[in-house]
Amino acid sequence: MRVTPCGAAGEVTGSCYLVETAASRILVDCGLFQGNSHAWEKNGEALPVAERELDAIVLSHAHLDHCGRLPLAVKRGFSRTIHATPATIELIEILLADSAYIQEADARRRNRHAERNHEGSTQALYTITDVEATMPLCKGTPVDETFEVTRDIRARFHRAGHILGATSVELIVSEGDRETTVVFSGDIGPKGIPLLRDSEPPAHADFVFLESTYGSREHRTLDSTIEEFEQILAEAYANRQKLLVPAFAVGRTQQIFFHLTEAFRKRVVPHFPIYLDSPLAIKATEIYQNNAHMFDDEARGLLATGQFREHLSTLELCNTAEESKALNDVAGPCMIIAGAGMCNGGRIVHHLRHNLPDPGTTVLLVGYSATGTRGAQLAMGAKSVRIFGEDVPVNARVVTLGGFSAHAGQSGLVNWFGAMAASKPRLALTHGEPDSCRALADRLRARFGVEPKIPELRQVIEI
Repeated sequence: MRVTPCGAAGEVTGSCYLVETAASRILVDCGLFQGNSHAWEKNGEALPVAERELDAIVLSHAHLDHCGRLPLAVKRGFSRTIHATPATIELIEILLADSAYIQEADARRRNRHAERNHEGSTQALYTITDVEATMPLCKGTPVDETFEVTRDIRARFHRAGHILGATSVELIVSEGDRETTVVFSGDIGPKGIPLLRDSEPPAHADFVFLESTYGSREHRTLDSTIEEFEQILAEAYANRQKLLVPAFAVGRTQQIFFHLTEAFRKRVVPHFPIYLDSPLAIKATEIYQNNAHMFDDEARGLLATGQFREHLSTLELCNTAEESKALNDVAGPCMIIAGAGMCNGGRIVHHLRHNLPDPGTTVLLVGYSATGTRGAQLAMGAKSVRIFGEDVPVNARVVTLGGFSAHAGQSGLVNWFGAMAASKPRLALTHGEPDSCRALADRLRARFGVEPKIPELRQVIEI
């Protein structure tokens, strides 16, 4: 048995593992590379095996850096089963459709550039037709149920506490009279994240692939982050400011709604206009509402008493481009939540272009931004950012609220691995920048005596 990381090795995006046994070839995750100038080329590269030769794909969750290459795999000949939780399947349908739209728009932009420079044209990675061919292949299985992937691989999903439906993937591989358990963490959420129940790691593993997105640091406590968030809301209301929140459509947007509900309920500020300027986030929020049985006790209680509906009564949904453009003329105090979370695309870019020069604007960065993205530039204090070919001055206040992350910090990752440590598994660290991997490796080595591997892209790991 061997595992080859085909993404998220030495970086955060592109999660994809090729698992090969004597009888089977499967993928665990099939995600897009995102956030840098080489992502397009890397997404188009062939896998070590032809997609038509794969026996199955097992998906941890619905974020595009874990599922975004699925339609490309289907376009290239994959025709077997894609296993995921039911909620994940609901989410990937809307996320992949949105991604296909972006892929086609990127291809058109690249071809305009190529035509000006007398270069060859390029095709979109995939289209909505490929997405439509992908969805019938998906098969839903709830967490904690063992299911057959191939004749020698069984799997079980374990709750990861990251976004709705997110899991860690446990593979049980039969090799003769021996069984080997390999666990892929997916993305691990922090304890106590609003709406969702906490992660529940397996108790045993022979080999673990552990994410390390925040392997080098801890988040601020959620309580201190909420305190700052509420202070910013109060200041914005008092000074009639416009708050821009670049937020991922799945997970972060719904978490922000929860904290807004709490702030209004506690009368931190009077109700003021909230605009959700993201058709994708609007659809994702509906899916969250339809899967409320997966929420934690607190969130289910708020739903049952109607407090979500009561305290988000000023929420306006902006589906059309015209509704989005009209927000340019809206005066503060107000909040505009729009994608994309790393500020590298989507409607938030137009709002940034229009509002960054204004000192009366506050930009709240509430999620991870990969190196090289516009969100990372803003977080590092850039005085100007390049938007649509022009340098836009940053006079707005920029605040990073890292405590809202849906990823566990270093201690959370260490404790998650600790649930399996007694079985003395071998360990590889992926899904993190090199510094994060090394820092987490040092911490795990000191606590558990393990010697973590930090594999390179497409480095074969024998298990």
